[in-house]
Amino acid sequence: MLIDSRIAFIGSGAMAEAMIQGLLSEGIAQAKNITASGPREERGQALAERFGIAATTDNCAAVHGAHVVVLAVKPQVLPAALPGLRGKIDSEALVFSIVAGARIDTVVTGLAHASVVRSMPNTPAQIGEGITVWIAAPSVSDGQRQQARLLLRALGDEVEADNEDQLDMATALSGTGPAYVFMFMEALVDAGVHLGFSRRVAEQLVVQTVKGSVDFYRHSPNHLARLRNQVTSPGGTTAEALYYLEKAGFRTAISRAVWAAYLRSAALGAGRRRGPTPDVDRA
Repeated sequence: MLIDSRIAFIGSGAMAEAMIQGLLSEGIAQAKNITASGPREERGQALAERFGIAATTDNCAAVHGAHVVVLAVKPQVLPAALPGLRGKIDSEALVFSIVAGARIDTVVTGLAHASVVRSMPNTPAQIGEGITVWIAAPSVSDGQRQQARLLLRALGDEVEADNEDQLDMATALSGTGPAYVFMFMEALVDAGVHLGFSRRVAEQLVVQTVKGSVDFYRHSPNHLARLRNQVTSPGGTTAEALYYLEKAGFRTAISRAVWAAYLRSAALGAGRRRGPTPDVDRA
């Protein structure tokens, strides 16, 4: 459904590049039908040389005649980008937003365009291993929903949300989630160095442990708690380590961190730009 469709990317950053690469490598779209628009001419030329797409610094020129418009700008840029595109997008086109925190009503009102899909991808989407939660405005047709799923296939897995509030939940859990994982891995590496390993060896041990644990989970039908119990012998080293994690409030810290991220996402969506809200401790 996208192979002959003209696709315009408003924003030419890392996520736009990942989506373009995925669309082309999966054979979902053709390079000749893709245009990327961004403020830096040299960035556009780099994408054009790598993928054979068209590049421009004129957003209006990019969306002219496009069947799908992907909003891939930074959240702080969106308010300035929407007015210039208002009324310039074909009424039958699908607008697909990957702008963090931007609610559907904001995009619909800003563009005067009803067919909008809002999505929340995460960083692994840049290598086609992401998970994206998305939701469509009521006016989005079944055909356009299928177009949205094809676009998301370029980034990895996808989950359609039941309501828009779940996009803020996804922002806190899977969107921000890679940062939690990287911090946990970083802490494990530091612990390995403290024990006496070189940082190179500690990183090798940690990275493969995390990867192997995820792969083992995918191949196992067991609940996460059961898998953890399989590693935990009574009175053993794992039991001792887990005791200290629980004593330090490991689960509570994770829960409160995710709740804080959720509150911040909701605040950004409402246009509040100040720091974290004080009711995070109610999590």
